[in-house]
Amino acid sequence: MAATAVEYTIGGVKIQFPCKAYPSQLAMMNSIVRGLNHGHHCLLESPTGSGKSLALLCSALAWQQKEGMSHNEFKKPEVTTPCQCACHASRGHSMPRSGYVITFASDNYRPRSSTLASRLSEKRQASLSANADDDFMPDRKRIRSLVVDQKVLLHSFLPVVSIHPFDDLQGETPITELIFPSHFLWQSPSSCFLCPCDGVKRGAKAAEKTKDKDKANNGGSCKKAVPKIFFGTRTHKQIAQIAHELKRTFYTSTPMTILSSRDHTCVHPEVIQHTNRNERCKELLEGKNGQTCRYYHNVHKMRDQGTLQWVHGLQQAWDIEELVRLGSRLRCCSYFAARELMQEAHIVFCPYNYLLDPLIRESMEINLKGQVVVLDEAHNIEDCARDSASYTLSQTQLLAARNEIDGMVYHNIRPIHHGPLGAFCCSLLNWIQESCGALSERDYETSCKVWTGAEVLVIFHGLGITADTFSVLQKHLAAVLEKEERVGLVNGQEDMVEVPTLSAPTQTVLKSLFMVLDFLYRNNCSFAEDYRVALQQTYVWTTQNDPPDLPDAQGFFARRHRRRQGARTKTLVYTLSFWCLNPAVAFTDLSGSVRTIVLTSGTLSPMGSFSSELGVNFSIQLEASHVISKSQVWVGTLGNGPQGRKLCATFQHAETFAFQDEVGALLVRICQAVARGVLCFLPSYKMLDKLRERWTNTGLWEQIEQRKIIVTEPRGGARSDFDELLQSYYDAIKDPGHRDGALLIAVCRGKVSEGLDFTDDNARAVVTIGIPFPNIKDLQVELKMKYNDQHSKTRGLLSGSHWYEIQAYRALNQALGRCIRHRNDWGALILVDDRFRCNPNKYITGLSKWVRQLVQHHNTFGGAMQSLVTFSENQQGAATARANGSCPPEQTEPTKWLPSPSTLSLLLPSTNPTEKATEDPPQDFTPRPVQQVSGQRVLDPPIPEATTSYKSQSDTQGRHMTCEDSLQCSQRNFHRCHVMRESWRHRCDCEDLTLCPLCFRLISALCHASVAFMFY
Repeated sequence: MAATAVEYTIGGVKIQFPCKAYPSQLAMMNSIVRGLNHGHHCLLESPTGSGKSLALLCSALAWQQKEGMSHNEFKKPEVTTPCQCACHASRGHSMPRSGYVITFASDNYRPRSSTLASRLSEKRQASLSANADDDFMPDRKRIRSLVVDQKVLLHSFLPVVSIHPFDDLQGETPITELIFPSHFLWQSPSSCFLCPCDGVKRGAKAAEKTKDKDKANNGGSCKKAVPKIFFGTRTHKQIAQIAHELKRTFYTSTPMTILSSRDHTCVHPEVIQHTNRNERCKELLEGKNGQTCRYYHNVHKMRDQGTLQWVHGLQQAWDIEELVRLGSRLRCCSYFAARELMQEAHIVFCPYNYLLDPLIRESMEINLKGQVVVLDEAHNIEDCARDSASYTLSQTQLLAARNEIDGMVYHNIRPIHHGPLGAFCCSLLNWIQESCGALSERDYETSCKVWTGAEVLVIFHGLGITADTFSVLQKHLAAVLEKEERVGLVNGQEDMVEVPTLSAPTQTVLKSLFMVLDFLYRNNCSFAEDYRVALQQTYVWTTQNDPPDLPDAQGFFARRHRRRQGARTKTLVYTLSFWCLNPAVAFTDLSGSVRTIVLTSGTLSPMGSFSSELGVNFSIQLEASHVISKSQVWVGTLGNGPQGRKLCATFQHAETFAFQDEVGALLVRICQAVARGVLCFLPSYKMLDKLRERWTNTGLWEQIEQRKIIVTEPRGGARSDFDELLQSYYDAIKDPGHRDGALLIAVCRGKVSEGLDFTDDNARAVVTIGIPFPNIKDLQVELKMKYNDQHSKTRGLLSGSHWYEIQAYRALNQALGRCIRHRNDWGALILVDDRFRCNPNKYITGLSKWVRQLVQHHNTFGGAMQSLVTFSENQQGAATARANGSCPPEQTEPTKWLPSPSTLSLLLPSTNPTEKATEDPPQDFTPRPVQQVSGQRVLDPPIPEATTSYKSQSDTQGRHMTCEDSLQCSQRNFHRCHVMRESWRHRCDCEDLTLCPLCFRLISALCHASVAFMFY
C-alpha cells in the first residue's frame, strides 16, 4: 500500500484507498457501497483514465471485508470430540490434544466444496480418462487422493495455527496463539480418511451441512456465507491491468484467481506448439497412446490459496503471466490450478462471457447465486448477452454429429440414449433440406429465410420436438456424456466400467442446440418471441492443395500440368442460426440470483437503454466527470480537409478518390503538427484496405512515412502477431530515430479500440474518420432494428434507428477513450466528419459527457491546425518545464478538495433510490459575479447566516466526528459561505477546518465516520 493511503468511511464501510480520491472515484465508491449494502444494481459511467477500476476494487473488497467481519462477530467456537478408535489413538501425537480447539486468523473459511479434482474416484486415477474437451468442459480426474492432500496441508501449515485450551475459551487471552495465514482446515483427530468410522462421521457432517443449508434457504438462523466478487472484463489484457491496480491497494493479499483459456495458461511444451491446444490437452488427459500430462498430476502444488501465498510467494495480487511462470517452474498445470483456486478465492477475475454464457458457467462450475458481479468495460454487454444466448451451426456440422451418433448406435454403445439423439439430428437435417427450396435471394450469392421463435416451435412440434420430449432428450444427453457406467455390484461395491463418449465437436453441437432450445421452451415459451431463426445459403471459396506427386512405374515422379499453389473451389454452405435479439434472455440467469450487479464503463450513455435491454432495474446510476482540466485536452471537429473539400464519411462519399485523397492529406498535416504517437480510427477494415491501396498509389503513404512509422491493425491473425505489431508501434515512439514517432491506423470495434492503454506519448492525438455505424445490410442488424421497433412501446426499448445510432457512438467513444489515461496526461481528439458541425444536436449528443462539453467546431482546416499546433506546443513546453524543475509539477494525486454539491449529495443516503446521480449544477443555480479581494476570490453579496441550517450525526460510539480533510473549493461559483467559517468551527473537532468560499451547499464527505454537514 502506498505511503499516502487514505481511509474513507462511506455507508459504514471503511475503505483503504491508496491515494487521495478524485471526485468521480468518491462518487463511484459511494454508489457501489450503497448498491452492495441494499442489494441494488448499479450502472456507473466514469471516463477512461479517471481511476474507476481502483474505486471499484477498493470499495467492493472493503465491503466484502466488512461483511466477513460482521459475520464472524457471532461465530461460536466449536469443540470436536475425538473418537476412541485405535487409528486416532495411534496418531494422537501428530495432532493437538483433545483438550484444545483450533481457531483461524480468518474466519471466512468455508469447507472446500466438491471440486473437479476432489470429486474423482480413486479407481480412475491411474487411467486418467476423464473428459476435458476444451476450456469449458468440467474435468473429472482425480489429481491425487484426499489422504495425500491432507498430508500436504498438515506439513505445510502445521506451525501456523491458533490453539486455545478449552479452559481458556471463556477467558480473554489464550495461553498459546499462533497465526494461521489462510483458510485451510487442519483435519481434527476426529476425522481420518483411513479410519473405519470416518464414513459415518462424514455422513453425519454432510447431513448437518444439508440441514444448515436448508435453514439458510428457509430464512432460518443459519449464517450465510460472505459473497464472492466475480470481476468480469472484456479481454484478458484488461484483466492484467485490473490485477496491476489491485496490487497497488491495501487489499493486494486478497485470495484471488483468474479464469482463462488454455491459450493463455497452458505450460505443457508439447501442447503449446499444437495448433489446437484443447484437443491435444484432451488426448493427454485421456492417456491416449500411453502418454499422459505430468503437469496435470501436479496441480496439488498450486491448488490452495495458502500454498500459493505462503509457499510459492504470491502473497500480493498476481496476473496470469505470474501464475504461468510459477506453473512452468513447478511443472504444474496453471489452467486447472486457476480453476481449483476459485474455491477459496474472495475475488475471481475472468472475461465476462464466462459469467454470461450458460454453457461456460456450467462447465467452469461458476455459481453466482448470492454473489456480487462486477462487469467493467460493460459498454457492449448487450451484444455479449445476445451472443451468449445465440448459436449458429452449419449443415456439415450437424451431419457429422448425426453420423457419429449413428455409429455409436451401430456399435451398441448406449443405444437407448444415443438413438433419440440421432433421431433429433436427423429431424433437423430433414427440415433444413426441405426448407432449402423456399429461400429468398437477399444479396449476391446469398439467400435466406427467417422464422420467428414461435414459428419454429410450431415446426418443431411437427417434428416431434415439444417441451415434454425436449426434457427427455436432455436426460439422454446427460447420460451419453457420462464416461463411466455402472454394471453391477462386486463384493458389495459398485463396479464401474468406462464407456466411449462422443467427440468434442459433436458434444458442442448438441450442448449448444439444447442451450438454445432450453431458452425457447423456458417459462412456458416466454422467450420465443425474442428469437429469430435464419437459414442462410452462401458460397465460400476454399483453397485445396494438390496431392503430392506420385512415382510412376520406373520410380520417377510423374509431373502434372497444373498450378502449384493449389486450386480454388467454390462451395455451397447452409447455416442455421438461432439469434437472440433480447439480451435480457441471457441476463435473467444473473439478475434473478446474484446479490448485486455493477456495470461500469466510460461509454454507457445513454444509460436508459441498459435497463430496458437487459431487463434489470438499475436503481443506482452515476455519470461522473473527468479528472483532468480543460487545458489538457483539445477536442475539435473538422468538416473540411487541407484542400477545402467537404469530408463526410458516408458510404457514397467514402468510395470516391477525392475523399480518400483529402483524408490522406489531412493525416499528413496532423502528423506534422503532433509529435510522438497518433492513433487513427476508421469505420471498417474495408475502408482501411481501400485507403492504404489509394495512398500507396498516390504517394501519400510515403509522405506520412517520412514523418512517422505507419502501423496498421491486422484484420485477423494470432494474438502473438498482434502483440508483436503493437510492440513495434511502442518501440517506434520510444526510439523514433530520424522520424517523429508513429501512426497507428486501426478500426473501431477492433482490437486496438478495446482495452488497450495508450498512455502519454503513445497517444498524443486520436483521429476518428466518420461515424462507425454497423453494416445496415447485415441481416442480424436488420432483424434487431425491426425487433426494437416492434417492442419499443410495450417494453420501453429504444427504437430501431435510435439503437442503431447508439451502437455507432459507443464504438466511437471507445476509440476516443484511448487518449487521456491519467490525471496528468494530455492529448487531442479530432473528429473528422462534416455531420458533427452541420447537425450538432443530433451527432454531438451521442458523445461521452466529458467530450461533449469540450467540443469546438472549426469552420476552416487552417484555423483548426493553428489551434492544434498551439495546444501541442504549449503542452510540450509545460512538460519540459516540469522535467527541468522550472515550474512545480502537477500533482499526480488530487489535493484536498470538495466535490460539487450534486456529486457529494451521492454520499448521503438517498431518499429516492432510483434517482440518477450526475455532477451537473442544480437547474435553479445562478452563479454570482466574482471579484478579486486581497488575492482571494469572493462572491458579492454575502449570504446572511440566518439562511443556513446545520445537520450532523455522531458515530455508534457516541463521540463527535472529526473532519479528515479540510474543505476546499470545487472550482464552481456558488453562493458565498466563507463568512460562516467561525460559526462552524465549534461544530467540528477538526482544528484546520476550512470552509469553501464558493459553495452554497457544503457537505463534509471526508469525515472519519460519514458525518455530513449540509447547508440549505
